[in-house]
Formats: sequence, C-alpha cells, structure tokens
Amino acid sequence: MSEQSAKPYIVRAICEWCADNGLTPYLAVKVNERTRVPAAFVKNGEIVLNVSASATRRLTIDNDFVRFAARFAGTSQEVSVPMDAVSGIYARETGYGFAFSRAPNLAAALTAETEALEADVEGGVLQRDVEEARAAKGGDKGKARPSHLQVVK
Repeated sequence: MSEQSAKPYIVRAICEWCADNGLTPYLAVKVNERTRVPAAFVKNGEIVLNVSASATRRLTIDNDFVRFAARFAGTSQEVSVPMDAVSGIYARETGYGFAFSRAPNLAAALTAETEALEADVEGGVLQRDVEEARAAKGGDKGKARPSHLQVVK
C-alpha cells in the first residue's frame, strides 16, 4: 500500500484558512498536458489562479484534481488542474502559503549512492585513497599499519 500525498490536504487547508481570514487563495500551477486552463493566460508554462469562492463556481479539490468554473476575459471556462501540477498555494494579501517541489525518488538515489560506494570499495579506490593520504602526511609511505581496534564479544 502506497502512502497518499499530503498535497491535496494542504491545498484544501490553505483555501479554508484564507476563507476564514478574508484572504484570497491563489493556486500556482505548472501547466502540463493534463492541465486544462485558458492557454492565453499561461506564461512560461505557468499560471496563477484565483480559487476564492467569489472567483470560482463549483470548486472541488479532491485528491487528484482541482476543478472549477471561472470567468477569463468575460468568458466562462472549465478549469481542471491535476494535483501533481500544483506548484504552490498562497494568500494573495500576505504571501503566506506553501510551495511544492517534485519529490525526488529518495530510495532510488540511496540505492545509486550505495552501489557506487560498493563499486569503489570492490575496486580498491577507498583503500587507495587512505594509503595516499597516509603517504601525503609523510607517515609510513603507504604501508598499512595494523589496526588498534579490537573486536569485543
């Protein structure tokens, strides 16, 4: 079972907080192929949408999409934004809110780093680095000294 994203819950909470405090919630969106917004208002692949109750009709924020109808240049249009395209939610008046970044695959990054480290160890790279550091200090000229550590059982 995979863990559900907290993003939709945060978006809903900030929208509710804005409504309770008389603020205007703005949704920052990185437009992608699944995003349905008026293309004329997209700049540099992004759009900022006013998602207040007074600016939208039938606003729904579920776990997968933000959907509503709104007027753009006097024309009513349906808007559909996938949750993964939401890059932030904030109050227009105060700037308070949250910015979201695409989470890296931490498990894959850890695996890649571990594999690289294991390859270095197998290739003797780390041991060579230790020996070079000792030689640079003018110590024992690369000879490995016996360890001063003892195994305790």
